[in-house]
Amino acid sequence: MDIGLEFCDTYIFDYLYAAAFPAQPAAYNLKDGMSNSSMLDARGASQWQFHPASQLVSFPPTDAAYATQWTRDNVYRQALSLCLITWFGGAAIYFIVSTLSYIFIFDKTTFKHPKFLKNQIRMEIRQAASAMPFMAILTTPAFVAEVLGYSKLYDAFSDEPFPYYNWLQFPFFLLFTDCFVYFIHRGLHHPWVYKTLHKPHHKWIMPTPYASIAFHPVDGFLQSVPYHVFPFIFPLQKLAYLALFVFVQIWTVFIHDGEYVANSPILNGAACHTMHHLYFNYNYGQYTTLWDRLGGSYRKPNEELFRRESKMGQKEWERQSREMERLVKEIEGEDDRTYEPETNSKKDI
Repeated sequence: MDIGLEFCDTYIFDYLYAAAFPAQPAAYNLKDGMSNSSMLDARGASQWQFHPASQLVSFPPTDAAYATQWTRDNVYRQALSLCLITWFGGAAIYFIVSTLSYIFIFDKTTFKHPKFLKNQIRMEIRQAASAMPFMAILTTPAFVAEVLGYSKLYDAFSDEPFPYYNWLQFPFFLLFTDCFVYFIHRGLHHPWVYKTLHKPHHKWIMPTPYASIAFHPVDGFLQSVPYHVFPFIFPLQKLAYLALFVFVQIWTVFIHDGEYVANSPILNGAACHTMHHLYFNYNYGQYTTLWDRLGGSYRKPNEELFRRESKMGQKEWERQSREMERLVKEIEGEDDRTYEPETNSKKDI
């Protein structure tokens, strides 16, 4: 995350902090009757020195970086900056990817589903937007620790711990996080915590791409913990780390997009995740079905979901609704959702 922080510092934060917390004038020099600030430029007056975050890509600072009391090595500035990057960067990915998925991928026939909620997309966006700042705050300490050098992130590709690790780290990261997300997600379905933390995400029985991070903020953070823990236990190349974080957010949108492409016994795609939203106690995994199979929680998606003519057919909807209603009564009690029937065929954002 130090590469992202350096980029934002150079092009955004240096100017903001220089305006909000300008450097104090240099002390008056009695010997020659001149202020030191008249002899030294901003660089000379600052004790902070620039050290690139990476050998591979760098964003050298302008003079604005030296014109503030809150220089880049100030941990409070780092924490605030990383929180804002997490908040607004995550929001940008969420809105861009979700909107592209909504326009080009999402099956709008979903609006006619009997379990699609009234004003659902607005509610999904509102819940996601309200959760983002709190998820960013909870995530910030891990990013600060990384920037301060406490993780095992490495920069040069030649620093890989053993041959081919630069390639192996990708499947290793996905397998590690897939395992621990499974157990965290399954734990969030425990009756002690489900109604408080995870039920807000299960409000969406037939989710849209905008449901991807429409969580209670603590729920969203807990399911992201494995991604933050990994680089403190295992080596991870810095650029790979950034790429994987973007990939994770994109994948989260794709498993909520309603386009059932992956009919695979291994891949936990949108069809598998739809089974989870409909039937609650199945398919907790993030990327694969491995841990659901080992944990006895795998449910194969109905074959009807992979055929266009039957995917959104009345017969399939009725079957889904009957079982979903029974499970809601068992797990949640009274169903407090407000559904909107087939009048939604032309709904927009």
